[in-house]
Amino acid sequence: MGEKVVATRAELSDRQLYRRKLQGCLDALERMLREGRFDRPKAMMGLEMELNLADEQGLPLMTNEQVLSSIASSDFQTELGRFNIELNVAPRRLGGHVLDELREELVTGLHYADRQAEAVGARIVMVGILPTLDLDHTGAEAMSSNDRYTLLSDQILAARGEDIALDIEGVERLSVESVSMVAEAAATSVQLHLQVTPERFASVWNAAQAISSVQVALGANSPFLFGRELWRETRPVLFQQACDTRTAELKAQGVRPITWFGERWVDSALDLFAENQRYFPALLPICSDEDPGKVLASGGVPKLSEMRLHNGTIYRWNRPIYDVAGGVPHLRVENRCLPAGPTVADTLANSAFYYGLVRVLAEQPRPVWSRLAFAQADENFHHAARYGIESVLQWPRHGRGARGTNAVAVTDLVLNELLPLAHQGLDEWGIEPGDRDRYLGIIEQRCLRRTNGAAWQAATVHRLREQYGMDRAASIAAMTRRYMEHSRTGEPVHTWPVG
Repeated sequence: MGEKVVATRAELSDRQLYRRKLQGCLDALERMLREGRFDRPKAMMGLEMELNLADEQGLPLMTNEQVLSSIASSDFQTELGRFNIELNVAPRRLGGHVLDELREELVTGLHYADRQAEAVGARIVMVGILPTLDLDHTGAEAMSSNDRYTLLSDQILAARGEDIALDIEGVERLSVESVSMVAEAAATSVQLHLQVTPERFASVWNAAQAISSVQVALGANSPFLFGRELWRETRPVLFQQACDTRTAELKAQGVRPITWFGERWVDSALDLFAENQRYFPALLPICSDEDPGKVLASGGVPKLSEMRLHNGTIYRWNRPIYDVAGGVPHLRVENRCLPAGPTVADTLANSAFYYGLVRVLAEQPRPVWSRLAFAQADENFHHAARYGIESVLQWPRHGRGARGTNAVAVTDLVLNELLPLAHQGLDEWGIEPGDRDRYLGIIEQRCLRRTNGAAWQAATVHRLREQYGMDRAASIAAMTRRYMEHSRTGEPVHTWPVG
């Protein structure tokens, strides 16, 4: 998201040229897939984490430039809001002690970054939505100084032709008539990357889509927005509304939103890139000088810049990625549905569960997506975001020849069916058994105690209001301070005392 772009009005207006260039990228990708020009199989993973900045009282700080200057590391970069930064972890091979190596790198890096942030009066908070964030913190002046963010915001507003509104009905209701795109920056995520071969892409993406509801239910950590208790994982509905290019009339016509679960299982990565081109007008129609066809004809590897830029403005919860590393092209599935936090241990538990489960489900002879309607997977996702670890999902029935779905509590589904599959998948990746058990054990305890970040935040706010008579703002601020204290201990959230 933070890639710098510079464009004149003339470049932005030349949509016809961009459309032709985008088609050229798609044609080149189709040829590369047909001719087998992609990287050999590699079990490579990567991780990105978006973070919030707050003061010692837990209140948002608009100081990401100062914090990044103090950190002075290319691993940390700007994000949309001035109260955000992002940490990028170098890709590595899945296997062995990778989870423990990631733990050491994340703990060391975040501890260093937090110390450097503290030197300029800020602290780093790993949370899906900073609970103390208020509407006043998300005006246009809170946008980071980056050409891409400004252009993207301008284009979304131009496409809508009217103000962005929020209307979210959850435990309470939030209704705001006008917000800037910076409201979307309230949603901070963890993105999990998995490099796959073209032949395996569709099965991995389909598996990731099928289990995204379970991921969100287990990992929910965003129950508060602008002082209201909404969904247990409010990020998805916030993201969709704050980035929506559609007017009410276009919604009524069935025009697809750019924050999109999708509408079907796929047979190839090409399906998703083709959908992006077919359904979504360009928000950043900026053209490169590359001719992908000529590059391929000369034996080179095209960057497919227009396709990659367009893909980056469509917010699928599992996004297809085309990239080039060391002069060799590859494909990745980018899993984007998880919130940040509460701790490194919780993040790695979510990661272990995802990588293990997606490995097994992608290789099943009778895969889950052949027994679950896509519309049902979509409904599961939104239900999980709303109700979190208390969710009841529709899931395919067990047994040979079994048809249809059953309603099952997500905690029961995980404990009885999915957690053993995640164990199997991590074994197949060659993950060290001790690491496997440590991190999947956190998932097990979350289910047994029915506690995750969202449940802890909500329960603590309610306890503070009931026991101490605090008003809404004071209880949310006090909870946020306790969240920050517990998070720094590194102990997973299911062990935190409520209140």
